[in-house]
Amino acid sequence: MVDFSKMKDLYELQKKARKLQKELKDTEIEATSANGWVTVVFNGEQHMTDIHIAEEALRPENKKDLEKDLKNTVSQAISRAQAHAAEKMKEIAGNLNIPGM
Repeated sequence: MVDFSKMKDLYELQKKARKLQKELKDTEIEATSANGWVTVVFNGEQHMTDIHIAEEALRPENKKDLEKDLKNTVSQAISRAQAHAAEKMKEIAGNLNIPGM
């Protein structure tokens, strides 16, 4: 026998998931290095949408520091995007008893 209430719940969950995906795509998460040389912007889907590098950072003597700033700032932005997405997923999952939510 088909449980139509479960099917309706699944449909509602799919609808909410599609809405969340659009929200994440439209969300911007920005991170800036401590010295201000690097700013990156990611969307909630963890795709980089913008990067800005200060002119002074492009000097040859700043190469190592710039590389470090790029790595740290990108990592920071991705972590923020992941945390944002996880929080939004918790809102959707609600009381569905989905493992890991």
